[in-house]
Amino acid sequence: MRSPEVVNKIIFRRIMPLLIAAYVMAFIDRTNIGMAKDRMEIDLGISATAYGIGAGLFFLTYALSEIPSNLIMHKVGARFWIMRIMITWGILSACMAFVQGEWSFYILRMLLGIAEAGLFPGVIYFITQWFVVKDRAKANGMFLLGVSIANIVGAPLGGVLLTLDGLGGLHGWQWMFIIEGIPACILAFVVWKCLPNKPTESRFLTREEAEDLEARILAEETAGAKASGNSKLRHVLKDKQILLVVAIYFTHQIAVYALSFFLPSIIGTYGTLNTIQIGLLTSIPWIFSAAGALLLPRLATNASRSRLIATSTMVGIVAGFTLGAVGGPVLGMLGFCLAAFNFFALQPILFTYPATRLSGAALAGGIAFVNTVGLFGGFLGPYVMGFMEETTGSKLSGLWFIVAMCAIGALLTRKLKRGTEDPAKSSVAAH
Repeated sequence: MRSPEVVNKIIFRRIMPLLIAAYVMAFIDRTNIGMAKDRMEIDLGISATAYGIGAGLFFLTYALSEIPSNLIMHKVGARFWIMRIMITWGILSACMAFVQGEWSFYILRMLLGIAEAGLFPGVIYFITQWFVVKDRAKANGMFLLGVSIANIVGAPLGGVLLTLDGLGGLHGWQWMFIIEGIPACILAFVVWKCLPNKPTESRFLTREEAEDLEARILAEETAGAKASGNSKLRHVLKDKQILLVVAIYFTHQIAVYALSFFLPSIIGTYGTLNTIQIGLLTSIPWIFSAAGALLLPRLATNASRSRLIATSTMVGIVAGFTLGAVGGPVLGMLGFCLAAFNFFALQPILFTYPATRLSGAALAGGIAFVNTVGLFGGFLGPYVMGFMEETTGSKLSGLWFIVAMCAIGALLTRKLKRGTEDPAKSSVAAH
């Protein structure tokens, strides 16, 4: 039997690229309206406030559907459920091309939220079935590279597709939605063919290796759930640490989606730029976010390091948005790069906490609960940004709300604790 370290490397190589590719497409399809914002306002008469509401409505229906989706995935398996999610969201994303006004915009964004619900928490739960605690922050960070890659690739691609304006009688933004929705449906069948539900169903591990891995993961989950007293889903609502993670994640998501949906339009105020130039500039902060996701989560190997990195990253987000609000084109972009660098250094660490306090179906539901409540920040951030823009006439005014919320999040990170001081140590002792 190969060593756990070798097995771990094999798992990273065999399943993570497929999960990252799925999230790249999901994030492109949920945020590409950022590139279409200004054109849809002109072509359809959608106001900045209505745009912010539509951008955020995705997260309301997404959030409400997440816990049921994750519990279904726990029963039917990741392979089938992720395939279903990808097909439905790909079709609905392409249908965004047929928006006629504010209400059809709202309805399709809500349907897209229902369709995609469960992908992120589902994959985070799936990762807990393949990696022990000390490796999960690294695995979560790699998965979240999908967001960075989506914005690095998606913004310039969207800028190019917007130049197809008039081709076949369609607007450029209509071509963008159609062309970017199709790949998700194709990749769904690759997921069905190549993604095993759990280690003992894989072909790249021996039976002995798979059973040993599942036993080590079960021992960690049992120790963490026993230490925190959480064995059922209803216990999540009474666990102060999980509620603390929810609150921090809420402030984090306000920042992430405010930048995702409004950065192209903020960059558009920096000078006379065409859509391709705006797309290229929009991608720059997300290159930094990819670097943060690769460099920092892997350092979070114990409870104290995780807490320190969580606090540092939230402070970095506050500093970055402050620079974005007060700086011009150069300092502002540097600020957005700083904020983005910290986005996905924090998020993968936050999602290691539920798995040290829950197990089984309670873990699947608990991860979905954290993401569900946290994602209401994905509604609030874009809404406030759009409302403040329309009220003040400045695309930057809403950034101060983001700064205030993330400052609160930074203070809360100092209270984070795991189910045991370090479940990994408990697991080793048990062996």
